[in-house]
Amino acid sequence: MNEYQVKAYAKVNLGLDVTGRLPDGYHQVKMILASVGIYDVLTLEKAQEGITVTTDCPLLPTDKSNLVYKAAKLMTEEYGIRSGIRIHIGKKIPIAAGMAGGSTDAAAAMKGISRLFGLNVPLPRLMEQAVSIGADVPFCIMGGIALAEGIGEKLTALPPMPDCHILIAKPPVGVSTKYVYEHLDAVEDIRHPDIDGMVSAIRAQDLDGILERMENVLERVTVSTYPVINSIKEQMRGLGADNCLMSGSGPAVFGIFRDGNKAGAAYAAMKDTGENQVFLTGAVPASA
Repeated sequence: MNEYQVKAYAKVNLGLDVTGRLPDGYHQVKMILASVGIYDVLTLEKAQEGITVTTDCPLLPTDKSNLVYKAAKLMTEEYGIRSGIRIHIGKKIPIAAGMAGGSTDAAAAMKGISRLFGLNVPLPRLMEQAVSIGADVPFCIMGGIALAEGIGEKLTALPPMPDCHILIAKPPVGVSTKYVYEHLDAVEDIRHPDIDGMVSAIRAQDLDGILERMENVLERVTVSTYPVINSIKEQMRGLGADNCLMSGSGPAVFGIFRDGNKAGAAYAAMKDTGENQVFLTGAVPASA
């Protein structure tokens, strides 16, 4: 095999809590991550030498700072790969959106290299190695729905999401995750989401229980800088969303709809107005 193609799925946070801060500056989190059906496509090819990353997105760096490059370097060094690798990223996931676009590309690169070179590395081993690239990368390797703890690397797999439709809108602004976490420490009277209750609701396949517990502590920081996030949430609710939330550090917002017809109409309405990137999708199981 000289070429291999792999999908890299985005994620949203059904709930996100920050429970403390470690001496090294990392924040401890407790959150529910869910893969959704928006994905980049990575095409991997064997080459004579070196690691080359290309993309169809002019906003994305392709040098050593790209997480895909870091993932490829890790794999070549860890498994003694002597051949070069070319990786092209076909980008669809919004950038700097709180949807793990860079992390999921790195995860896909690791899985793709394992397949391309016949390494057959078990996913748990890849997940262990992926922590050094980024806290979200292990989840992106696993996929599906999970409870994430620690800095995000301690994962507990959960059952698939109950049937629903997910509308996502990303305004034309980028958010620095580092900025949001740094400014969270100055926020007083933080309301902590009921993550344990959401875990129980997911296990019981109780969509109402999930919807009523959707909460993200980072919204307090991001919305104060980008009030457009609240505007999008209000628009989604007005169009029939059963609940909506900012994903990760933002600024992407997702709304959950029970009714597919309402979701389709809301997608059309939001697509026709404004400058937001808009997607209608659903949750993706780990098997994807």
